[in-house]
Amino acid sequence: MSEDHDWPVLESVAEYETGWFTAGYDLVEQPDGSTKRYYWAELPPAVVVLPVVGDDIVMVEQYRPTIRKHCLELPAGIVEDGESYTEAGARELREETGFDPAGIALIEDFWVATGAMRHERGIVFAEGLEPVDTNLDDNEFLEVVTVPLEDALDRARAEPANDATIEALLLAQEDGLL
Repeated sequence: MSEDHDWPVLESVAEYETGWFTAGYDLVEQPDGSTKRYYWAELPPAVVVLPVVGDDIVMVEQYRPTIRKHCLELPAGIVEDGESYTEAGARELREETGFDPAGIALIEDFWVATGAMRHERGIVFAEGLEPVDTNLDDNEFLEVVTVPLEDALDRARAEPANDATIEALLLAQEDGLL
């Protein structure tokens, strides 16, 4: 591996921009002196919430037009400007499920799909849930579902499996939270 090579970016081009993401490429000098375009999609940071109430996990079932399937997932959403992962997680949990957490903590934050994306994700653990009103976005049509802790990973692994939900459950198990 060429750790002494700094991979200079000779050109950076955003070819496609929406309100949701930007996509483009960087023309990069590789360690052997050749150049190559490395394509990327850039999305704002997102948060995934693992809400636990008693012996259950609160999840949402929603249709994902991108893959044309109904998915069982943990609540999630975009981190708004100025928000921490925990603030965004509490907001998303309230908006999507109608629960306000008494306690919320960051489990992990990391880069997602680093071969093609510029996207960071935070996973937060929420407990002490109290009912409040939901406030769904105009593109959110979802059903709140509670899943027993002992069934959560199997349910998350069932088709169509969702990476963020599986990651959150495994990290929380590893940390002894479940």
